[in-house]
Amino acid sequence: MPENKDINRLKVVLAEKKRTNKWLSEQLGKDQATVSKWCTNNAQPSLEMLLKIAEVLDVDVKELLHSSKEEPMYIRISKEMTIEG
Repeated sequence: MPENKDINRLKVVLAEKKRTNKWLSEQLGKDQATVSKWCTNNAQPSLEMLLKIAEVLDVDVKELLHSSKEEPMYIRISKEMTIEG
């Protein structure tokens, strides 16, 4: 397993919501550098903060995390084809 594995999907969700790290840091009252570390997976928000982030972004907290279970290959390929197509 890679040492610096991406745990959260914060950067992806921010892009989907057309929001910036700066906007999120302002909403949460957090330093931009902290939010940047979360987005690059160099640090992780606490569970409480993850819930606040989900609330601010109006998403289910599960959308902010990569699954801990590996999806079967055919599901990943299907999703990729849907996204690209």
